[in-house]
Amino acid sequence: MFLHGDGERGNSKEDLGFVLKHGPLYEAWVQRRDLPFIIISPQMPLFGRDTIGIPYLVNRDISDFPDRLPEGVPPRLEPGRPAEEMAGADPGDIEQYRITPNGWERVEKDLLTIIDKVFSGYKADADRLYLTGLSYGGQGTWHMASKHSDLFSAAVPVVGWGHPDLMDNIAKADLPVWAFSGGRDPVVRKKFFLIGVNRLEALGHTKLRYTIHEDMGHDTWIRVYAGEDVYNWMLSHKRGN
Repeated sequence: MFLHGDGERGNSKEDLGFVLKHGPLYEAWVQRRDLPFIIISPQMPLFGRDTIGIPYLVNRDISDFPDRLPEGVPPRLEPGRPAEEMAGADPGDIEQYRITPNGWERVEKDLLTIIDKVFSGYKADADRLYLTGLSYGGQGTWHMASKHSDLFSAAVPVVGWGHPDLMDNIAKADLPVWAFSGGRDPVVRKKFFLIGVNRLEALGHTKLRYTIHEDMGHDTWIRVYAGEDVYNWMLSHKRGN
């Protein structure tokens, strides 16, 4: 299950193509990679975010949908040039960054229903259910991993940090987690990852990876999902092992 970022929200009708812009679905469909997964890629509703002047929502157009070419693949997206200096690790005041209720937690029941329908309609392995997401979807990954730690086999939050309050259930289940942040990300700063991952380790969690791409900005996800490591790592885990 892949949870997209804030800029790919929509009405799941004419807006649905935005979910193709990034992540495993972009890799499998647009870049024609043979990824050995059933990819569940739901679209989060706008919840009014398009009415408050956010440029990347207001100025987008369906012409921005990535194309699957009849033959071959288009040039890959290139990460933007980071404007942020490499940040320090002072955690600061994390409470001002607590997740606001306008994201994936609002459609939690829908996500569970979609998962149930996939398992009832497809030949899927319930012991290999992986969860990943970027930015808002990274935060949603932490949320779903915490609330349903017995359901998933591994979780990969990318440029979305998890609040320390979410870590207890993940630690109890010893759910494998590989988190990614960008060292020059001015949107989701790496210093706010450290409180959560340190809390996870303090609780005795033994299956944690945390990777900082120090040269990258917020679109660290381009490098992460374009690689092989993250998919191989997910496939190395089965629920209960």
